Amino acid sequence: MSTTTAGTRPRRTARRRGGKLGYNLLGLVVLACSAFPVYWMLNTAFKPAKDAIDPDPHFFPWPVTLDNFRRALDIADFWGPVGRSLTVSLVTVAIATVVGLLAALAISRFAFHGRKAVIIGILTVQMIPLVAMIIPVFLLLNDLGQYDRLTGLIVTYLTFVLPFTIWMLRGFIVNIPKELEEAAMVDGCSRTGAFLRVVFPLLAPGIVATSVYGFIQAWNEWLYALMLMSQEHQTATVWLGNFSTQRGTEFAPMMAGSTMMAVPIVVLFLSVQKKMAAGLTAGAVKG
Repeated sequence: MSTTTAGTRPRRTARRRGGKLGYNLLGLVVLACSAFPVYWMLNTAFKPAKDAIDPDPHFFPWPVTLDNFRRALDIADFWGPVGRSLTVSLVTVAIATVVGLLAALAISRFAFHGRKAVIIGILTVQMIPLVAMIIPVFLLLNDLGQYDRLTGLIVTYLTFVLPFTIWMLRGFIVNIPKELEEAAMVDGCSRTGAFLRVVFPLLAPGIVATSVYGFIQAWNEWLYALMLMSQEHQTATVWLGNFSTQRGTEFAPMMAGSTMMAVPIVVLFLSVQKKMAAGLTAGAVKG
């Protein structure tokens, strides 16, 4: 019996090592597939324009040039669309965070009639494709006089950013024990005071993580911005379409423009990465 057990242990150890190696290799493959489009965007942005359409592609940009960035800035107004995208995204996230936090708190902490219906409604709204709502949204905004206005676009973006925010924040709030609030209220805090002093500090990383993903949704949205805004009021995502003309597509300047568009997202991630990590792991250990 002891001989059989002694022979089984090395095989189990070998299988575990083989399994870890397989998972590591799979992770590297996924990482390579995810990172390669970003690398190719940067590669194309810094290579000469004629090399971007070369049938024999080069995996390293040489000679390195900044002409594509100059061309991207000259082909159309860049700072106007970027400023409008920043305005729309920031205002959308600010409204969605405030309203979503209150709604998530109500859904998570209070029992009321129709609570399950509200939760199901939030999920259902997120399942509806944006293209299915474009005609009703267009007609509604046109009747309200909000077509080709940033306020109309902000309200439209709230239709998909707000449900996402509510659902995400609800998950974070549920994982904060109610006993912490009850203990604070026993010590003399009001319900609002208990939330601000106890729950909110624990919820802050989740709010940051949710806000970042909401910002990305609003920043990258293209369909509504294309259909609801005129050429004079276009956003950054629609601005990239200026590189496609009847004469063809200028791929190198387009990739340069895409690189410049990615800068705000990268800066945002770098500035809140610690809060993001804490928010994404919040609730892993409850108690």
